[in-house]
Amino acid sequence: MITGAGGAICGMFAEKLAAAGGKVAVLDLNGEAAQKVADKITADGGTAKAYVANVLDRANLDQVHEQILADFGPCDVLINGAGGNNPRATTDNEFHYEAETIENCKTFFDLDKDGVEFVFALNWLGTLLPSQVFAADMIGRKGNILNIASMNAYTPLTKIPAYSGAKAAIVNFTQWLATYFAKSDIRVNAIAPGFFVGNQNRALLFKEDGTPTPRTEKILAGTPMGRFGELEELVGAVLFLINNDAAGFITGVCIPIDGGYAAYSGV
Repeated sequence: MITGAGGAICGMFAEKLAAAGGKVAVLDLNGEAAQKVADKITADGGTAKAYVANVLDRANLDQVHEQILADFGPCDVLINGAGGNNPRATTDNEFHYEAETIENCKTFFDLDKDGVEFVFALNWLGTLLPSQVFAADMIGRKGNILNIASMNAYTPLTKIPAYSGAKAAIVNFTQWLATYFAKSDIRVNAIAPGFFVGNQNRALLFKEDGTPTPRTEKILAGTPMGRFGELEELVGAVLFLINNDAAGFITGVCIPIDGGYAAYSGV
């Protein structure tokens, strides 16, 4: 089961797991996007089915769970991929003093309460609720839960305090849940992607003419490998962590996939 699987990253995970022989339930709030991923998988000879799922609605998740049980049987692997940021929880300035130089600047004091709550709900509750629903299938069956954190969890980026805090909560929850299920034959781990170009952040990283923004220049200067990651470079860690033969004694970890960003002090 993969939530947020209508998106670029988790859609790719769905394709790779199907290619490895998995039967993939493609879950997304956007049914059209989920169906597109499922159709590509089946066209390539894999097994997949799309489901419209709201990770913030327990009743909906329970209904989807029943559908999946009928279609594929109990869940072996859950990838909690749904998440994201929201402009209402983002400041326009990196430092407070800059507010005087930015027209109509949205500062820390202007952050929208509802926007902040949405970001925390989408990332935190959107990981907890699917875990509650699908982990029940895994008890005693060598199940795996994989959460998606972020480098924001370790070093918060400027402008996005809600997203950074929510992803830090995901790392903590991964450790908590790994401990909770340690004697129930369920492993719980996470990956922390560094900087990858996607639809959500493209406008922050590149101008309309395709040239890099100042934020991109800062990112690349702080990444020892000097480039953005390629989405396919996330796959190895995912396949490793959910493999009970290769990673059977690994639980409660979060693997950075960041080109060395977390290791570099900038000096």
